[in-house]
Amino acid sequence: MKAFLILEDGTVFTGTSIGSTREVISEIVFNTSMTGYLEVLTDPSYAGQAVVMTYPLIGNYGICREDMESLKPWPAGYIVRELSRIPSNFRSEDTIQHFLKENDIPGISGIDTRALTKILREKGTMNGMITTNKGFNLDEVILRMKRYSVTGVVKATTCRETYVLKGSGKKVALLDLGAKKNIARSLNERGCEVTVYPAGTGAEEILSSNPDGIMLSNGPGDPKECTEVIEEIKKLYQSQVPIFAICLGHQLMALATGADTHKLKYGHRGGNHPVKDLETGRVYITSQNHGFVVDEETVDPAVAVPAFVNVNDGTNEGLKYTGKNIFTVQYHPEACPGPQDSSYLFDRFLNMMEGK
Repeated sequence: MKAFLILEDGTVFTGTSIGSTREVISEIVFNTSMTGYLEVLTDPSYAGQAVVMTYPLIGNYGICREDMESLKPWPAGYIVRELSRIPSNFRSEDTIQHFLKENDIPGISGIDTRALTKILREKGTMNGMITTNKGFNLDEVILRMKRYSVTGVVKATTCRETYVLKGSGKKVALLDLGAKKNIARSLNERGCEVTVYPAGTGAEEILSSNPDGIMLSNGPGDPKECTEVIEEIKKLYQSQVPIFAICLGHQLMALATGADTHKLKYGHRGGNHPVKDLETGRVYITSQNHGFVVDEETVDPAVAVPAFVNVNDGTNEGLKYTGKNIFTVQYHPEACPGPQDSSYLFDRFLNMMEGK
């Protein structure tokens, strides 16, 4: 069946429908990862967005549910150059096309994703529509797309109730803002007992459990929309409990302490982004998925100092908080997908909790 990808600037791509045939409007973003498409599909940070995979062949090793980063896929749509119809992998349990259909995610294959990515890089991230309706009215569709914005996605992706991953070591409170499973798993594998709290949990409840450390997770959407969460993070900041924050958590901690954030032209999404540790001068290849960054010039040096920088564009990739046991990073040390270069940050967090 024919499908159409219509961009907010009026560009129309024609391809083949994959997955669900329902019509969807969403923000269109691209990911440069060469593998890990299932982890991308199940990353809650993509809620409200349709993902363009720049790698040309997707689906060749099928679906292995053990690799999922949450219980379900979150993107509003999926866009690929070529979809492998016959997966070849001894771990494969399903095809990607059936997985998309089963979860009611519309997609399109057979389009020039290279040309599409160039448009998004040159003009910036924009909204788009995936539809199988041949009789669409372009002017009416563009008007509908311009009205769309990604909202309410942290509430949609966070866990519904508190749960615990048992461990014999340090007690970590993880605030789930749309967390990938591997954050809790990375802590648990280091012996930590991880209590995962829904995003709406108050600071008093978290602190009353006397955690040795607090983790603020990744998540989707504009950080400035999370006004209630920011108020609770202000209280967590005032405590003496060590805090480690990733991605959205990093942005929310910055907002809670008086800094500002802004939206990038087309964001950082992929497993090959170089980040420099300003303390050691070492460069790490990192996994990233974000469309917003902290405005470094708005960070009060009496509150925090830059700790990491993006080598490609110079944007802030992490902060170390002055006089506090708090550090935050914009990228994903838990990877999945992506390189494991930055997993040492979990060990740094453990050392912080141990008072080292």
